[in-house]
Amino acid sequence: MISGFFGDEDALFFEIELLSDNGLELPVDAMFDTGFSDWLAINNQDLDALGWTYLKQQSMFTARGEAEFELYLGKVRIDGQDFDVPVHIGQGLSEVLLGRQWLQTRKLVVDMLSGVLTLG
Repeated sequence: MISGFFGDEDALFFEIELLSDNGLELPVDAMFDTGFSDWLAINNQDLDALGWTYLKQQSMFTARGEAEFELYLGKVRIDGQDFDVPVHIGQGLSEVLLGRQWLQTRKLVVDMLSGVLTLG
């Protein structure tokens, strides 16, 4: 189980690591976005150092309307466990986003009154 923290406007954040193909481990604070239906999304400028494998182009509907994303096979570490997941790469993403697919195998607990935020 991984503990998170509450950000501005009670955003849900978890520290994860993006893993490059050459062994670089990049710790980032990722925002859990229940409106994002996939696994992970990052800004295109963050992709350069990771060396991930390109899969395809994909259109998605976002809060800003339809947008084009490049889909890559990426590696991420959450709570000490490594995962190979499809990663949406887009322009103008201000945060690394964790999406709802993580809820297929993990339980999200949010208790703002007690200050508890876990994904496990």
